Amino acid sequence: MKSRRMTRIAGVSLFTLLALPVGLVAQENHQHKAQKLQHYTITDLGTLEGGTFSQPFSINRYGLVSGSSNLTDGNQHATLWLEKLRVDIGAPGLGGPNSIAFGDNDKFQSAGEAETSTPDPNGEDFCGFGTHLTCLPFLWQDGEMIQLPTLGGNNGAANAISNRGEVAGFAENSTPDPGCPAPQVLHFEPAVWEKGAIRKLPTVGGDPDGVAYEINDNGEVAGASGTCTTFNPNFLNNLLAVHALLWENGKATDLGNLGGKTGQAGGNAAYSVNNRGEVVGSSDLPGDTTFHAFLWTRKTGMQDLGTLSGDVASNSISINDAGSVVGVSLDAKFNPRAFVWEKGVMTDLNTRIAGHSSLYLMTGCSINSRGEITGLGMTSTGEIHTYLATPTRGIATTENTSQGVISPRILSDDARNVLQQQLRFGRFVVGLMGPQ
Repeated sequence: MKSRRMTRIAGVSLFTLLALPVGLVAQENHQHKAQKLQHYTITDLGTLEGGTFSQPFSINRYGLVSGSSNLTDGNQHATLWLEKLRVDIGAPGLGGPNSIAFGDNDKFQSAGEAETSTPDPNGEDFCGFGTHLTCLPFLWQDGEMIQLPTLGGNNGAANAISNRGEVAGFAENSTPDPGCPAPQVLHFEPAVWEKGAIRKLPTVGGDPDGVAYEINDNGEVAGASGTCTTFNPNFLNNLLAVHALLWENGKATDLGNLGGKTGQAGGNAAYSVNNRGEVVGSSDLPGDTTFHAFLWTRKTGMQDLGTLSGDVASNSISINDAGSVVGVSLDAKFNPRAFVWEKGVMTDLNTRIAGHSSLYLMTGCSINSRGEITGLGMTSTGEIHTYLATPTRGIATTENTSQGVISPRILSDDARNVLQQQLRFGRFVVGLMGPQ
């Protein structure tokens, strides 16, 4: 009943949001002495009742955020946030204890993965929660979680949904993959669901496995292919990403790399594609010891976006139609800082906070058409919460930015272990725990 009630309330909130003036999104121009900078107000979206951790993955144009939150019992449920609403859509879910909502669209549909109550017949732990239950892709709409089919195997996950209702993700087929380390047994392939039917996408270079991460409103899909490896909590899958890919009309294009060939550092993967066909992700550098965020366009190919000053690695996670990019930059100890990249300039999002915030912004996970950003923030007590960064209406200059700067917070070893082993940090924070 709670989920169905969310549908009705969301409709009211939608009209309220449509009536609000959109904040001015200023582009940073480093050629001028007095830079015009867009600033943001920060809202802690919190957790489900009794929870201590939440994570976001997507934000639609109206501010609907999809993700997950843990509960008092330690299980994790797919969660939707909208204004002051916080709704658990993982109960009853598909009958199992854990679920995550990875994507949403402007029609207030969501997609993700959910465990069932059935043990996996091969003993796999596809969702990575340690339960070894069957894990299935889902579409959530009208207050109901709908199970999506696989490619003949037992498991799958839906990572994104377009405004046309097409869903992108990956699913197992029925063929064992001898290259997979236990407990993974079967091959998994990139896939798209349309009107409930599934079709697989091709990989490149003879890669046996792949994942689709994002789909735009033109049906273009961003993702990666590679080989099966040990489950990586930074990606929530078993893929060693060797090739960053863009699928158009079912055909895969290898987007290249920044010099790294093996995927051993952070991997070569495309995570987001906007409606202009611009793609962002991360790619290993020569020597495959670190990775950088990239922007790929048909005109320029793959461009290295670099890192924030003093950092050694980065990952671009989301791009909107205006070309603004958000992601994470990491220092040598893999302490994260959320960044926003606009017009060739990468900026620490923590330096763009208007006034004061109780959260240190660790990652930028998604940016919508209004310039609103969601990601992972750390509280003063070390908890990880979902945040919403809303553009302010006014434009600030460099003279008054210091009041909003938050001192970086260093992850303790205990915090790393909790995030990695218990809180399921999520596929978009690649490299946050360091190389696996």
